[in-house]
Amino acid sequence: MASTRSATPAAHKGVRADVLIYALSFCMFLVIALFGATLGLQWRSWLPGAEGVKSLFGGVNAAVYTFMSNIQ
Repeated sequence: MASTRSATPAAHKGVRADVLIYALSFCMFLVIALFGATLGLQWRSWLPGAEGVKSLFGGVNAAVYTFMSNIQ
């Protein structure tokens, strides 16, 4: 029977890549949202998926998940 240990390092690298993409995207969208919020602009229309969310972090999180679903 084949061991599942040989597939674990490759799967672990894939998870690390997803977390890295999520973290970088979150920071990028957070900077955009903070910039728009400090200027009093409607920043939610700038980010995909953030239109219906009321909080800043919720909107950024929705934008990141929408962005990540489009790149995979």
